[in-house]
Amino acid sequence: MHVVVTGALVEDGAVLLVHRRPTKRAYPDVWDLPGGQVEAGESELQALAREMHEELGVHIKTESASRLGVLHSGTGEDALHVGVWQVDDWVGSPANRAPDEHDDIAWVRISELGGLPLMHGVLAAMVRSLPEFECARRHSNITDGDPGHRVTRAGCRACAETDWSIISWN
Repeated sequence: MHVVVTGALVEDGAVLLVHRRPTKRAYPDVWDLPGGQVEAGESELQALAREMHEELGVHIKTESASRLGVLHSGTGEDALHVGVWQVDDWVGSPANRAPDEHDDIAWVRISELGGLPLMHGVLAAMVRSLPEFECARRHSNITDGDPGHRVTRAGCRACAETDWSIISWN
């Protein structure tokens, strides 16, 4: 299983996204929240702080971070667990400090997220905290840690917009 953490830096109604290089083997040419693999011995929050510094050059104030949800996909060795966090406070100005991974970063208005090619389409609903997120949390395998919330993706607009067949981690 691959354990990954992502962070939504939110400011003035916009979220900071990174654009994955078209040459990336996994998820090329899409926008995503910054983040990366949780290393052995790290908590998600420790990994989030490390990744935000490595990729963006910012120091997050961990007490301002709150978990939006968890995305699970795949099975066995290809299983993916993505912890999605919102970060409301940090020190420093975000800059692309990982140009080998990302060819651009941008502040995107939350209302514009639906028009972008996103790594996981359901992330837009999570970040926007719209009713679609509540629907997705109840009707998909996006959870707040309560296994009882995992049922089916059927009938959820946020989940229906996600091409679940492409979710794998290489």
